[in-house]
Amino acid sequence: MAYARRRTLLAGAALGGVALLAGCAEDDGPGGREHSSAADRLRERSARDSTTLLTRYDATLRAHPALEPRLRPLRAEVARHAEALGVDRTAPEGPARDAGAPSSAPSPRAARPSAPPVPQDERAARAALADAERTLADTRTKALTAAPPELARLLASVAAAGAAHAFLLAEPAR
Repeated sequence: MAYARRRTLLAGAALGGVALLAGCAEDDGPGGREHSSAADRLRERSARDSTTLLTRYDATLRAHPALEPRLRPLRAEVARHAEALGVDRTAPEGPARDAGAPSSAPSPRAARPSAPPVPQDERAARAALADAERTLADTRTKALTAAPPELARLLASVAAAGAAHAFLLAEPAR
Protein backbone atom coordinates (compact mmCIF):
# COMPACT_ATOMS: atom_id res chain seq x y z
CA MET A 1 0.00 0.00 0.00
CA ALA A 2 2.78 2.44 0.93
CA TYR A 3 4.58 1.41 -2.28
CA ALA A 4 1.62 2.51 -4.41
CA ARG A 5 1.37 5.83 -2.56
CA ARG A 6 5.07 6.52 -3.07
CA ARG A 7 4.80 5.70 -6.76
CA THR A 8 1.79 8.02 -7.10
CA LEU A 9 3.62 10.76 -5.22
CA LEU A 10 6.68 10.43 -7.45
CA ALA A 11 4.61 10.47 -10.62
CA GLY A 12 2.69 13.53 -9.42
CA ALA A 13 5.88 15.36 -8.53
CA ALA A 14 7.39 14.57 -11.91
CA LEU A 15 4.32 15.75 -13.79
CA GLY A 16 4.08 18.87 -11.64
CA GLY A 17 7.69 19.77 -12.35
CA VAL A 18 7.24 19.29 -16.06
CA ALA A 19 4.01 21.33 -16.06
CA LEU A 20 5.72 24.11 -14.12
CA LEU A 21 8.57 24.23 -16.61
CA ALA A 22 6.18 24.16 -19.54
CA GLY A 23 4.15 27.04 -18.15
CA CYS A 24 7.10 29.21 -17.19
CA ALA A 25 9.35 28.82 -20.20
CA GLU A 26 9.75 31.75 -22.53
CA ASP A 27 9.29 31.05 -26.21
CA ASP A 28 11.96 32.49 -28.45
CA GLY A 29 9.73 31.94 -31.46
CA PRO A 30 9.99 29.22 -34.06
CA GLY A 31 13.50 27.82 -34.14
CA GLY A 32 14.83 30.41 -31.62
CA ARG A 33 17.60 29.07 -29.34
CA GLU A 34 16.25 25.54 -29.70
CA HIS A 35 18.74 24.74 -32.47
CA SER A 36 21.79 26.60 -31.23
CA SER A 37 25.14 24.83 -31.12
CA ALA A 38 25.01 24.90 -27.30
CA ALA A 39 21.59 23.22 -27.34
CA ASP A 40 22.83 20.63 -29.83
CA ARG A 41 25.85 19.85 -27.63
CA LEU A 42 23.62 19.51 -24.55
CA ARG A 43 21.26 17.19 -26.42
CA GLU A 44 24.18 15.08 -27.71
CA ARG A 45 25.74 14.85 -24.25
CA SER A 46 22.38 13.89 -22.75
CA ALA A 47 21.90 11.21 -25.42
CA ARG A 48 25.40 9.86 -24.70
CA ASP A 49 24.61 9.79 -20.98
CA SER A 50 21.45 7.77 -21.68
CA THR A 51 23.41 5.35 -23.87
CA THR A 52 25.97 4.92 -21.10
CA LEU A 53 23.19 4.22 -18.60
CA LEU A 54 21.63 1.75 -21.03
CA THR A 55 24.98 -0.04 -21.22
CA ARG A 56 25.04 -0.20 -17.42
CA TYR A 57 21.57 -1.80 -17.41
CA ASP A 58 22.66 -4.33 -20.04
CA ALA A 59 25.79 -5.24 -18.08
CA THR A 60 23.75 -5.66 -14.90
CA LEU A 61 21.23 -7.86 -16.70
CA ARG A 62 24.04 -10.04 -18.07
CA ALA A 63 25.60 -10.38 -14.60
CA HIS A 64 22.28 -10.91 -12.78
CA PRO A 65 19.63 -12.46 -15.05
CA ALA A 66 17.35 -12.97 -12.04
CA LEU A 67 16.88 -9.18 -11.91
CA GLU A 68 15.39 -9.14 -15.40
CA PRO A 69 11.71 -8.82 -14.37
CA ARG A 70 12.55 -5.86 -12.17
CA LEU A 71 15.02 -4.12 -14.51
CA ARG A 72 13.36 -4.74 -17.88
CA PRO A 73 10.74 -1.94 -17.60
CA LEU A 74 13.31 0.57 -16.31
CA ARG A 75 15.78 -0.36 -19.03
CA ALA A 76 13.05 0.05 -21.65
CA GLU A 77 12.37 3.57 -20.35
CA VAL A 78 16.07 4.46 -20.53
CA ALA A 79 16.11 3.22 -24.15
CA ARG A 80 13.13 5.48 -24.92
CA HIS A 81 14.92 8.41 -23.26
CA ALA A 82 17.97 7.81 -25.48
CA GLU A 83 15.72 7.73 -28.53
CA ALA A 84 13.92 10.92 -27.50
CA LEU A 85 17.26 12.65 -27.05
CA GLY A 86 18.34 11.66 -30.53
CA VAL A 87 20.20 8.34 -30.34
CA ASP A 88 19.42 6.42 -33.53
CA ARG A 89 18.36 2.86 -32.67
CA THR A 90 18.25 0.09 -35.24
CA ALA A 91 18.54 -3.52 -34.01
CA PRO A 92 18.14 -5.22 -30.65
CA GLU A 93 21.18 -6.35 -28.73
CA GLY A 94 21.88 -8.17 -25.49
CA PRO A 95 19.27 -8.99 -22.84
CA ALA A 96 16.74 -6.53 -24.27
CA ARG A 97 16.24 -8.64 -27.39
CA ASP A 98 15.12 -11.60 -25.31
CA ALA A 99 13.14 -9.45 -22.89
CA GLY A 100 11.02 -7.82 -25.59
CA ALA A 101 12.33 -4.35 -24.76
CA PRO A 102 12.77 -1.69 -27.44
CA SER A 103 15.79 -1.82 -29.71
CA SER A 104 19.03 -0.98 -27.99
CA ALA A 105 21.82 -1.12 -30.55
CA PRO A 106 23.00 2.25 -31.76
CA SER A 107 23.57 2.97 -35.40
CA PRO A 108 27.11 2.56 -36.72
CA ARG A 109 27.57 6.32 -36.22
CA ALA A 110 27.15 6.10 -32.44
CA ALA A 111 29.87 4.45 -30.38
CA ARG A 112 28.59 2.21 -27.61
CA PRO A 113 30.35 2.79 -24.28
CA SER A 114 32.16 -0.12 -22.69
CA ALA A 115 30.30 -1.99 -19.99
CA PRO A 116 31.03 -0.84 -16.45
CA PRO A 117 31.94 -3.32 -13.73
CA VAL A 118 28.90 -4.82 -12.02
CA PRO A 119 28.91 -5.80 -8.33
CA GLN A 120 28.55 -9.54 -7.74
CA ASP A 121 25.83 -9.05 -5.15
CA GLU A 122 22.38 -8.35 -6.66
CA ARG A 123 21.53 -5.79 -4.01
CA ALA A 124 24.79 -3.93 -4.62
CA ALA A 125 24.17 -4.11 -8.40
CA ARG A 126 20.74 -2.50 -7.92
CA ALA A 127 22.31 0.13 -5.66
CA ALA A 128 24.94 0.92 -8.32
CA LEU A 129 22.19 1.37 -10.91
CA ALA A 130 20.23 3.56 -8.49
CA ASP A 131 23.33 5.72 -7.92
CA ALA A 132 23.87 6.05 -11.68
CA GLU A 133 20.22 7.02 -12.21
CA ARG A 134 20.31 9.53 -9.35
CA THR A 135 23.56 11.12 -10.52
CA LEU A 136 22.28 11.45 -14.07
CA ALA A 137 18.96 12.90 -12.88
CA ASP A 138 20.88 15.50 -10.84
CA THR A 139 23.07 16.36 -13.83
CA ARG A 140 20.04 16.82 -16.06
CA THR A 141 18.26 18.94 -13.47
CA LYS A 142 21.28 21.26 -13.26
CA ALA A 143 21.39 21.51 -17.08
CA LEU A 144 17.82 22.83 -17.23
CA THR A 145 18.86 26.45 -16.72
CA ALA A 146 21.06 26.41 -19.83
CA ALA A 147 18.62 24.51 -22.03
CA PRO A 148 16.17 26.08 -24.47
CA PRO A 149 12.48 25.55 -23.59
CA GLU A 150 11.69 22.37 -25.53
CA LEU A 151 14.93 20.66 -24.54
CA ALA A 152 14.43 21.80 -20.92
CA ARG A 153 10.99 20.17 -20.88
CA LEU A 154 12.46 16.93 -22.22
CA LEU A 155 15.37 16.99 -19.78
CA ALA A 156 13.00 17.71 -16.87
CA SER A 157 10.84 14.76 -17.82
CA VAL A 158 13.81 12.42 -18.23
CA ALA A 159 15.36 13.65 -14.97
CA ALA A 160 12.10 13.03 -13.10
CA ALA A 161 11.90 9.53 -14.56
CA GLY A 162 15.51 8.88 -13.55
CA ALA A 163 14.78 9.99 -9.98
CA ALA A 164 11.80 7.62 -9.91
CA HIS A 165 13.99 4.81 -11.28
CA ALA A 166 16.55 5.44 -8.53
CA PHE A 167 13.80 5.24 -5.93
CA LEU A 168 12.38 2.00 -7.36
CA LEU A 169 15.83 0.41 -7.60
CA ALA A 170 16.50 1.24 -3.95
CA GLU A 171 13.26 -0.41 -2.80
CA PRO A 172 13.71 -3.84 -1.18
CA ALA A 173 12.87 -6.81 -3.42
CA ARG A 174 9.41 -8.25 -2.95
